[in-house]
Amino acid sequence: MRRVAKLSAACIASAALALTATACGSTSSDNESGSSSSGDGKGVRIGLAFDVGGRGDRSFNDSAARGADKAKKEFGGEIKELTAKTSDTEADREQRLSDLAEAGYNPIIGVGYAYAASMTKVAAKYPKTSFGIVDSVVNAKNVDSITFTEEQGSYLAGVAAALKTKSKHVGFIGGVDVPLIKKFEAGFAQGVKDTDPKIKVDTQYLSHGSDTSGFASPDKGKEAAQGMLDNGADVIYSAAGSSGNGAIEAVSGKKGAWAIGVDSDQYNIPGLAKYKNAILTSMVKNVDVGVYDFAKSVHEGKPLTGTNSYSLAKNGVSLATSGGFIDDIQAKLDAAKKKIVDGSIKVKTTP
Repeated sequence: MRRVAKLSAACIASAALALTATACGSTSSDNESGSSSSGDGKGVRIGLAFDVGGRGDRSFNDSAARGADKAKKEFGGEIKELTAKTSDTEADREQRLSDLAEAGYNPIIGVGYAYAASMTKVAAKYPKTSFGIVDSVVNAKNVDSITFTEEQGSYLAGVAAALKTKSKHVGFIGGVDVPLIKKFEAGFAQGVKDTDPKIKVDTQYLSHGSDTSGFASPDKGKEAAQGMLDNGADVIYSAAGSSGNGAIEAVSGKKGAWAIGVDSDQYNIPGLAKYKNAILTSMVKNVDVGVYDFAKSVHEGKPLTGTNSYSLAKNGVSLATSGGFIDDIQAKLDAAKKKIVDGSIKVKTTP
């Protein structure tokens, strides 16, 4: 029987404190970028298979990295990082996970839905190794599927956008047109429309299907955001990995416009400091908590398995308050959150 984990209050609290900057990973070959850090050999040996962008994307991958870093700091040990490329094939992903397993890393975490098929195969080959996957579900006895209710956090981002727009025109930029990112779009659009049905919502995706370049193309994000700004939008929410950094840059160049960040509290990311006064809030997805919880469970000899969902009710997703820009609408945001948690509002997962 699969075991469903419960988030600890301590872990959630630690996530809020863990939003710090991370450095870019080093490139070890033409095909892989990776880095490793050694501890005392008595702790956890974590293998991180990053999505495109890797450590240093200031968003999704960095959140996962914070969770691994926290586990290493507490338990000692080692972290080995390998990073996906936009040209990856299924064989590349399978090889990356297999390399980590062969090298004895345990746990091994696939950061992103793209690892689902490859993890299904590799986990079967290494039944004594604990695997974790973020943003997808792999049904295997030795896999922890770490999922989030992105649509719920995005609904609150939509409420914030609707309450802050002056032009009654907002935008959503998705990295890749896939079901996961559709959850962000659906929640955001519903939050906007439930708050004010007259507001116009523009939507644009940067890539489609197996082309994951939309998660690692700040230039595309900047271009898409600029187009929306030129079209009259004054609040833009991006769920696009490091591409969202480009969108934030574009928004910062227009007086009175707001960007909404994603995954990490992007107001507090040093690499985005010059744009922080344009970051209204961020839809924080506590990937670091899920990664830390999993690493801790393996360290304690009781690996989490099954599907473990980090919801709005458990603070798995939330809106960042850094900068104080949503202080004036916090009461309305809290009211919307309460309705989602008690079931009065059902948030859609598809647009």
